[in-house]
Amino acid sequence: MKRTVFCSAAVLAILLALSTGPAHARPGEGGSMGSRGSRTWSAPAPTRTSPYGASPMERSIAPRPSPGYNNGYNSPYLRNGMGMAPVRHPFLTGFAGGLLGAGLFGLLSGHGLFGGVHGLFGLVGLLIQIALAILVIRWLAGLFMRNRNSGAPPSSGPAFPTARTGFPSGSPAASLQIGPQDYQAFQQLLLNVQAAWSQQNIQALQGMATPEMTGYFNQQLAALTSRGERNIVSDVRFIQGDLSESWTENGYDYATVAMRYSLIDLTTDMTGRVVAGSSTDPVTVTELWTFIRPSRGGSWLLSAIQQGR
Repeated sequence: MKRTVFCSAAVLAILLALSTGPAHARPGEGGSMGSRGSRTWSAPAPTRTSPYGASPMERSIAPRPSPGYNNGYNSPYLRNGMGMAPVRHPFLTGFAGGLLGAGLFGLLSGHGLFGGVHGLFGLVGLLIQIALAILVIRWLAGLFMRNRNSGAPPSSGPAFPTARTGFPSGSPAASLQIGPQDYQAFQQLLLNVQAAWSQQNIQALQGMATPEMTGYFNQQLAALTSRGERNIVSDVRFIQGDLSESWTENGYDYATVAMRYSLIDLTTDMTGRVVAGSSTDPVTVTELWTFIRPSRGGSWLLSAIQQGR
C-alpha cells in the first residue's frame, strides 16, 4: 500500500513538473531585483497601492550591508532600515581610523602614540595636530549630516490620485518633488517595457532601463529561449499607483512608485502550445518600480522591480 502511494505521488509530481512552466514570466519574472542607490536593501515605504510594502531585493549589484544591519523589512517601527544607530560614513570612519592606526603603529614601533614628544615644542606641535584633526573631523561630520538631512524621508503618498494619470499629485514630504509629467513617464515606461519584453527587443530595453536591469531581462529571455519557450504579455492596463519614496543622492534622482496593473501573461513553446498562463484570463499584479535619472536633467530609467506583498 505504501509503495503504491509513493509511486502515485512520484508520478503526480512528474506530471506537474512537465505540465507547468514558470508561474511568472513577465519582465522580472515575479522577482525583486535591481538597485535603489543607498536604499537598495531597505524596505520601501508602504503606500495605499501597496500597504504591506515590498519583498526584499533578491538580486542586485549593490553591496550587501553587514549582517547586523536592520533593513526595516521585519520591523513595523523602522522605515528604510534607519534605527537608532548612526549611519557610518566611509570617508569619515576611514579618516579617523587612519589617525588611530598611525598612532597604534607609532606605539608598536616604539615611537610613541604620534611619533613621540621631544621637548616643549614637540608637545605644542602634538597638541596643534590633535586640535586640527578634531576640527577637520567635526567639519566633515557636520557637512555629511547636512547632506544627509537634505535627503527625503519616506512618504506614503497622498490619498487622492489625479484624474490624468491615476497617480497621486505628489508628496510634500519628499525633497524631490514628483509631478504629473513624471507620473506619466512612469506609466508609459510600464507599458513600453512590457511591449519590448514581448518583442524580445533588448535594444529597446536598453533605452528604458539601467544596464543592470537590461542584463537581468537579457538573462531571463535567454533562459526562456533555451527552454524553447516564449513569453508574451499583452493588454497591459494600468489600474492605480502612488509614490513610495523620492530622493536625490550622488547626482541622481530616484523615485520608487507602487503600481497595480493587469495583463495577459502567456508562455508558449515554439509550436504555440500554451505552457503557462492564459490567453483570455488577465492577472493583476502589484509591483514597486524604482526609476532613476541624472539630477541635472534627463529621462527616467527603470532601475529596480520589487514585488508587492
